Amino acid sequence: MSIFTLHHVYKRRRIFFFLGILGIIIWRFSRDSQKEAPLRRVGLTANSSQFTLDGEPIRILGGSMHYFRVPRAYWSDRMLKMKACGINTLTTYVAWNLHEPERGVFNFNWQLELEEYIREASRVGLWVILRPGPYICSEWELGGLPSWLLRDRNMKLRTTYPGFTKAVSSFFDELIPRVVPLQYMNGGPVIAFQVENEYGSYAKDGRYMSFVKEALVSRGVRELLLTSDNRNGLDQGSVNGALKTLNFQKLRPADIRHLDSLQPQKPKLVMEYWSGWFDNWGGLHHVYDADEMMRVVMEILNQGMSINLYMFHGGTNFGFMNGALGNHPYKPLVTSYDYNAPLSEAGDYTTKYHRLRTLFAGFHNGNLPMMPAVQWKKVYRPVSAHEYLPLWDILEFLEKPHQSENPINMENLPVNNGNGQSYGYTLYETNITSGGMLNSRNHVRDRALVFMDRQFIGVLDYNTIEIIVPNRKGRRNLSLLVENCGRVNYGKDLDDQRKGLVGDILLNKEPLKGFRMYSLDMKSDFIQRLSSGSWKPIPKVPSFPAFFLIKLYISGYPADSFIQIPGWKKGVAFVNGQNLGRYWSIGPQQTLYLPGPWLKTGMNQFILFEEQESDFKMQFTNNHDLGMTVDVI
Repeated sequence: MSIFTLHHVYKRRRIFFFLGILGIIIWRFSRDSQKEAPLRRVGLTANSSQFTLDGEPIRILGGSMHYFRVPRAYWSDRMLKMKACGINTLTTYVAWNLHEPERGVFNFNWQLELEEYIREASRVGLWVILRPGPYICSEWELGGLPSWLLRDRNMKLRTTYPGFTKAVSSFFDELIPRVVPLQYMNGGPVIAFQVENEYGSYAKDGRYMSFVKEALVSRGVRELLLTSDNRNGLDQGSVNGALKTLNFQKLRPADIRHLDSLQPQKPKLVMEYWSGWFDNWGGLHHVYDADEMMRVVMEILNQGMSINLYMFHGGTNFGFMNGALGNHPYKPLVTSYDYNAPLSEAGDYTTKYHRLRTLFAGFHNGNLPMMPAVQWKKVYRPVSAHEYLPLWDILEFLEKPHQSENPINMENLPVNNGNGQSYGYTLYETNITSGGMLNSRNHVRDRALVFMDRQFIGVLDYNTIEIIVPNRKGRRNLSLLVENCGRVNYGKDLDDQRKGLVGDILLNKEPLKGFRMYSLDMKSDFIQRLSSGSWKPIPKVPSFPAFFLIKLYISGYPADSFIQIPGWKKGVAFVNGQNLGRYWSIGPQQTLYLPGPWLKTGMNQFILFEEQESDFKMQFTNNHDLGMTVDVI
């Protein structure tokens, strides 16, 4: 009995001991979590020829990286590499069209968790300049504006048109309260906000910039405000109370003098020093010489200016989010946003990175953090597709077709809870009783595969507006699979970015009538349904367009790679439900970036939607191939 009692005494003592330790841990954690933010007297100011932060001089050495172009698992890695290069400030846009895909439906989760992105920058030791738009350009679909705005036939984007300002106000009601606590004066890393973006190149409404500024300030923004324009936009892109900043690639003394004349005795910031350039399908891959880049960067710094490298790390236009060059002529941009930046699309170091690090070390007394290790790349074994589903077999996975006498553009289709279709493809079908000349009247936005009785007969696009429809007896089905290849992101054509069929299509000079329209936006829920569908063996002569299923087994820990599919012509690639983006044999881009965090140990599933041609093979490489190059002049 005494032994039994002694055992329980020791047992109780052990319990009290562990409870005591637990209590101390909880108390210390509670005390630490309740510590007040560091006392900060004043934020970033521009009251003299030099920036000050909390009263101390600061030179902004910035770099642009966008959370929506980099897999979340790599946010920290890329930021640490920026820090190791001597960058002290991260700049990022906010993509409205991702955060509000449907009117009043907001998404700030996981890949789009902006607050966590900003907190991660703070943990790494970077200040943040936030560029919340609402318009961002950035070679991003419609410059970041949601396509449902275009359901309003009278919409005037980037103006004080009531339909636009109401939508902006609703978005800012959701966005700004999330970032206000992260401002410098609230203990966070955000030291400045940009008011809109390059408005001087648009400038359709003299009251608009004041509206955007007030939309920020009235919701609690109290850090330094900036505007950002090229030389020609400085006069019309500014707003009272915001510091004017410049965007350029070539430094011209006259531009600096002009900026000085507009705001004398103010610090100068090159808000976008373009470290490279972007690419369009059918063009060449742009490269900007490292020697020339360094010459301009050193000249900027020697003149006492601050700088932000756009881009420092470009990343990828995953999904259907690439933008396009203007309508005259229209040129859709590629999936890669490598930008020939100091960090490559996959986060690898480049010559530009190493040379910038050597230069920036001088601003840190030579004391920079160690460079993080490069992400390991893996060349997976080649795989092939053995199963497929023709387009015509997957219509059952879509919503019932909408019927209308006349064709309806994507944005005004009655889908997605009344928000229309934003991205992807729309299938238009009607019946005809004769052949002849099919004329699009340039109403195809942007590219249509044309079928008669589901047999391919031609392509309609901006360059080809007429094709011959074979003349056969009886009633036949005419189908047009229309792709939104990417909305224009810059220029004065933003209001004219509705997609699909935007007007009548003529057969022998008579408008076609009686359309059935299927929305094929290829959202993740559709891809998941497709994954569990009844796939068919690929016949000797498969039907196109079609979805092809490829499986890759990974035995170890997944790593980054690049997909090579030279035997495929044009389409979209998915891995485990994630949209990797478009591919197109016309180049320049020849590989697709495959992030390791989107793979898994075990079986991985690729689905490729191919429009016209395939050898069914997929290979992998550890180097990206962005195509034949051309120098940025």
